[in-house]
Amino acid sequence: MADEETPVEAEEIPAQEPHAEAQSDAASGATPAEEAATEAPGEDAAAGEPAVETEVEEDAGQEPVGVADGEAAADAAAPRPTAPAAEVVHPKERRRRARQRASSGAGTPRSPQERQAERDAVRAKVAKVRAERRRKERERKPAAARVEPAAPAPRVAGRQKARQGIVISDKAEKTITVRIDISRRHRRYEKIVRSSKTLHVHDEKNEAHEGDLVRVIETRPLSATKRWRLAEILERAR
Repeated sequence: MADEETPVEAEEIPAQEPHAEAQSDAASGATPAEEAATEAPGEDAAAGEPAVETEVEEDAGQEPVGVADGEAAADAAAPRPTAPAAEVVHPKERRRRARQRASSGAGTPRSPQERQAERDAVRAKVAKVRAERRRKERERKPAAARVEPAAPAPRVAGRQKARQGIVISDKAEKTITVRIDISRRHRRYEKIVRSSKTLHVHDEKNEAHEGDLVRVIETRPLSATKRWRLAEILERAR
């Protein structure tokens, strides 16, 4: 019937005897207090490991970032050392300093004659070295490349210039002033251009007089202004 209930058979759970637990404890040789102390550290360690790991993870995720930022900021703020600029010394200043060091090392002042003798010795030494170097260069140069100095050409007397003019002054001793009239055609305008210039002429015998027509030729310098001498008198003044 539906209203009838079926009785449930209860499972029989064997009750553990207390003397059995005591026998197992005695067989293991551990007291209940020791077992509690042994289990407690394991539980605490199991319970504490996640917290330690979390702290380490948090520290690993936060502190290095802050340290890196601090180091970068310190590097940016700290001034970088710059290399010292090399001193530019003028050659004259360098020589002056060298002379000053040499004079300071000497100790005793020297007379002008001693300094001049030292300079002469240095010059002689330099000249000797230079002569030796030039001699070696001449020896290394092949004989075909050497150029012998050409013999001077014999002097040939050239044709002397001659001019014709009128004596305008004979007041000086053995000197006359001759006016040379020049007429030539202009190269561009084809016009006749007339000009004149004066020459100081040497007259050894004072033969020419004012107004004479004479011919003169060039000669070696006879004075500061005379470069000509009288050749002949072409026509006497009337």
